[in-house]
Amino acid sequence: MVAAARTQRGRASTAAYLALLPMALTVVGAYVCTLLWTARVSVSSARIFPTGDFVGLGQYERLFRNARWLLSLENLAIYGAVFIIACLVLGFLLAVFIDQKVVGEGALRTVFLYPYAMSFVATGLVWQWILNPELGIQRVVRQLGFTDFTFDWIVHQDKALYTIVLATVWQASGLVMALLLSGLRGIDEELWKAARIDGIPVWRVYTSIVLPMLWPSLSTAFVLLFVMVVKLFDAVVAMTQGGPGTATEVPAKFIMDYLFGRANIGLASAASIVLLATVLAIVAPLYYARLKAQARGAA
Repeated sequence: MVAAARTQRGRASTAAYLALLPMALTVVGAYVCTLLWTARVSVSSARIFPTGDFVGLGQYERLFRNARWLLSLENLAIYGAVFIIACLVLGFLLAVFIDQKVVGEGALRTVFLYPYAMSFVATGLVWQWILNPELGIQRVVRQLGFTDFTFDWIVHQDKALYTIVLATVWQASGLVMALLLSGLRGIDEELWKAARIDGIPVWRVYTSIVLPMLWPSLSTAFVLLFVMVVKLFDAVVAMTQGGPGTATEVPAKFIMDYLFGRANIGLASAASIVLLATVLAIVAPLYYARLKAQARGAA
């Protein structure tokens, strides 16, 4: 009986691996091979078509002498810091609010999470209309009688980047809310009872006890938000096309412009590898810390 059960489990396991084989081959072919090809092109002098020559780090040197690329990195750093902090803070506050067992909780969860189901292109187009000085908020408020009201950030070089932040925070904060809410619902109710008996202020419970317990959810949210930051492209194109001027230029748009618009696949490939290295440099330590924490918890 035991041998037959083991044989049956072995067959089921083999069938599962065979079912996963096509997807594994797709991952290897579509991702790993493409990555290796991109890395090879980045060390060549390729422009319109790939070439087999080798120029070492020449493309990377050209990349970091390109003022537009350096500006895109600066914009991405500013955008990323504001976007991630705003999403984490707003998502946490929304999660705390819903965790109070409010009336209509299911409807509120849907409302807050719905924007994340929209594409960044749709979000960008909607917010482009809302922020347009001639059509959106500014015009509506002035029609209400406040003729001196001004909200024209989207056409100002110093403020346009923050309109991208506004639109994407609106879209992504619901995802953070859902992740943190699941973490909050996993906290033992006895902890809150003990805190009330000891007279500990609610804000102190959240900052000193709850937030450390939410580390797995926070780290997951941070990684997802960071990947969104690096991939930022659709919202920029839909809202500002990288303008005014180059005020909202970001690395992904730089890569697409040089890949298709300027026909310089060598430089675009080098920029892609730099972005990949940046993601790995941030995500890998977080993943390692999470594994170590899980190992300590298991011990």
